[in-house]
Amino acid sequence: MKFRKFILAASVVAAGLSSALTAPAAFAQAKEQFFPVLVYRTGAYAPNGVPFADGYVDYLKLVNARGGINGVKVSWEECETGYATDRGVECYERLKGKNGGATVFQPLSTGITFALTEKAPNDKIPLITSGYGRSESADGGVFKWNFPLVGTYWVAADVLVQYLGKQVGGMDKLKGKKIALVYHDSPFGKEPIPLLEERAKQLGFSLQLLPVTHPGVEQKATWLQIRQSRPDYVLLWGWGVMNSTALKEAQATGYPREKMYGVWWSGAEPDVKDVGMGAKGYNALALQHGAEPNAPITKEILSTLYAKGNGTGPKEQVGEVLYMRGLSAAMLAVEGVRAAQEHFGKGKVMTGEQVRWGYENLNLTQAKLDALGFKGVMRPVSTSCSDHMGASWARIHTWDGTKWVFTSDWLQADDQILKPMVKAAADKYAAEKKLTRRTADDCK
Repeated sequence: MKFRKFILAASVVAAGLSSALTAPAAFAQAKEQFFPVLVYRTGAYAPNGVPFADGYVDYLKLVNARGGINGVKVSWEECETGYATDRGVECYERLKGKNGGATVFQPLSTGITFALTEKAPNDKIPLITSGYGRSESADGGVFKWNFPLVGTYWVAADVLVQYLGKQVGGMDKLKGKKIALVYHDSPFGKEPIPLLEERAKQLGFSLQLLPVTHPGVEQKATWLQIRQSRPDYVLLWGWGVMNSTALKEAQATGYPREKMYGVWWSGAEPDVKDVGMGAKGYNALALQHGAEPNAPITKEILSTLYAKGNGTGPKEQVGEVLYMRGLSAAMLAVEGVRAAQEHFGKGKVMTGEQVRWGYENLNLTQAKLDALGFKGVMRPVSTSCSDHMGASWARIHTWDGTKWVFTSDWLQADDQILKPMVKAAADKYAAEKKLTRRTADDCK
């Protein structure tokens, strides 16, 4: 009997000791804002995925070096998707409940975005799909949890058409022109087609659709068609090795690179460096930012992290296009938390539902962006219940053989074209999924 009492007493003491040991760790964990980081550092798209991931993680490191988000430190964990939808969903399921719960997911893939759009509302976790994903998800009245901040593929396609109109002396001068779309045969590559078809019908240009099978290393048949049809312009909607392959094939077939215009995922250093001078004159959209080696945020990253040996990747990529894309994406994620804290309590860890409110009430003025180090890099972003995109500006930059150089002023997508398309597509999605539009009370 005494032995049993001894064992029981020892168990109670052990339990108390265990609680004492784990409580501080649990408390520390509760005081951190957790950011899952979906990456693809391996596979066919790794050359493009790596710099984005490095920029994303570097910004989170910088946030902690700055003292956190109003004192709340951030934590993160990477999960490798290989750009595969099934693996992206697995990463989501594995990370969504870790470390007190996920703040936000950034799928970095339109295919993964399509899959997670079905899951996020039930789990009450927002999705940021900056510059990719479902174009109609800009409509916050239907897509409560999706935030295609600063641009969608319909924005990209419309800006490109507007720029081509300027090149020929007016949008009306596009009538009779031939425009070919060379696109990755995936949800990503197909996204701009509805907008381009609408613009073709409106403006009278012909649209040639040329799908390229993943990963895009075989394009000879595609460029044979281009050589035969001789389009006035080629729009490139590629990713990874597909982009450099397209430029090499254009060079081989004699198609002028200055007549080629890529989406913002086809306009980074990995796309052109292997082609070098052969890519000179090639144009691409910039998702607001371009290569930013002299930006204040770039200099701060170098002095705060890399000078102390705390950088995530090679120092040479800091300031390059995709590195800046990751940096900007992380900044948007963090600023949504800051906006939520302003409403729900400074210095507190925010839930996914609270952060969703923050993304819907973003007001990144130019002064705020400048203070964060993004002066000259980004324009203001302001979201609302109905507008989950917040900005629709882009620029053109051109490869001069050694570096990217801005060659246009800021261009804004035409709301008269976009808004009706977005609403119609969002309404269609709502009907298919048996969803109702949010009420005024839900928007408060």
